[in-house]
Amino acid sequence: MKVSALCRLAFGLSVVLLSAGMARGADAPANPPAGGYHLLKTISLPPAPGGAEYYDYITVDASARRVYVSHGAEVVVLNADDYSVVGKIGGLSRCHGVALAPKLGKGFITDGDSREGATVQEVVIFDLKSLKVTGRVSTGQVDTDAIIYDPASGHVFTFNGDSHNSTVIDPVKQSVITNIDLIGKVEFPAVDGKGMLYDNNPEKNDIVAIDTRTNTIKSRWPTAPAGAPTSMAMDVKNRRLFSAGRGPQFVIMMDANTGKVIQSYPISEGVDANAFDPSTGMLFVATRVGMMHIYHEDSPDKLSEVETVKTEYGAKTLQVDPKTHNVFLSTSDFNPPAAPTEKQPHPLATAKPGNFRVLVFGK
Repeated sequence: MKVSALCRLAFGLSVVLLSAGMARGADAPANPPAGGYHLLKTISLPPAPGGAEYYDYITVDASARRVYVSHGAEVVVLNADDYSVVGKIGGLSRCHGVALAPKLGKGFITDGDSREGATVQEVVIFDLKSLKVTGRVSTGQVDTDAIIYDPASGHVFTFNGDSHNSTVIDPVKQSVITNIDLIGKVEFPAVDGKGMLYDNNPEKNDIVAIDTRTNTIKSRWPTAPAGAPTSMAMDVKNRRLFSAGRGPQFVIMMDANTGKVIQSYPISEGVDANAFDPSTGMLFVATRVGMMHIYHEDSPDKLSEVETVKTEYGAKTLQVDPKTHNVFLSTSDFNPPAAPTEKQPHPLATAKPGNFRVLVFGK
């Protein structure tokens, strides 16, 4: 059959385009998608028990359709679809993070405080179905803060800011296995599910790579141009870490195999959380000044800026729901900062009790 020159040209172009798409991978579009994230819902919640306003990490259980929101002396559990309150986990002191182990039917809450005179430094264990507390494990470490469950080792890891270490817990025996000295202040971690854990070290300006089967440090990788790295997310499939720092203020894309910084972008002040949506390739970065920076992973070696969305002051922590692709953030109203002192030369604004809320952003 005779084929015209025009047909041959069209066929050739289609092959080129198809080959380019295959080279990038079929999971994410080549170019950054359009922005358009905006506020969908504001969920107002009652004051925290005891009156002290404090909030920290958010955790999304996409399968169970639950959102765990840290709020002072309790964790509030929301329905991820209609935003109603499913339940609360109370009796806490100053909760921070929530880690989930669905196969064990257990959840884990870090309950710790770095304030003077604080005595509670523990992990609170609860049943995922009933939300009832079933156990407590004392870490004995100061400022028990971030927490993560590692499916490869089956262990829970807490990150104790002022103790500069990580406590490893056996969730079945409900006991401490060991503490890993991380030589510097620690922040939020990520796991690859294959036995490696990565944690931000804002004091040393690096990321610590830990073998979770031996509980030993394998590598330390500098995060420059980002300094004081705080927030972390991971693209497990492409083995890319996304870390963001508070000074200098950058978000970086790092190779989780080599520690090479592939790309970086400047961000606004006071970053506290990153979240990565593997099905869309979208990366979300929240900062205290009320900005959500949104990027797209075009390929394993290319991160593109999509948009920066104004949220609210104090909305520094977030998490994405990989089913709806909505993003949950939390914040409150704030009092003016206190006067500077020698001990605290740059005081932050303090949250007002009774104004806590969760913000839902989407398209």
